[in-house]
Amino acid sequence: MVTDKIVVFTTCNSQEQAAQIARHLVEQRLAACATVLPGAQSFYRWKDNIENAPEAVIMIKSRRDVFDKLREAIGQLHSDEIPEVIALPVVDGSDAYLRWIDREIAS
Repeated sequence: MVTDKIVVFTTCNSQEQAAQIARHLVEQRLAACATVLPGAQSFYRWKDNIENAPEAVIMIKSRRDVFDKLREAIGQLHSDEIPEVIALPVVDGSDAYLRWIDREIAS
């Protein structure tokens, strides 16, 4: 069974920016929870160069019906020219946790 819940990932160039975005998403009820994972190292191609940079990952627990607003909020707060915003479906989960997500996100 696939739920209407999603986990959204984005990366930031600092833990401070990640914390600011995470807090904003929860305050605006676009996310039930946003977990900042510092210490990531990203390798990617940008403008014909291979780059590598320290980053903080935000793992955002949300719902599909607010994804457009969530993506827009990240875009407004993020410093990257093209911020990573990837949503993955939650196939299943703890009933109590999934209900909690519903209670925490704006309708």
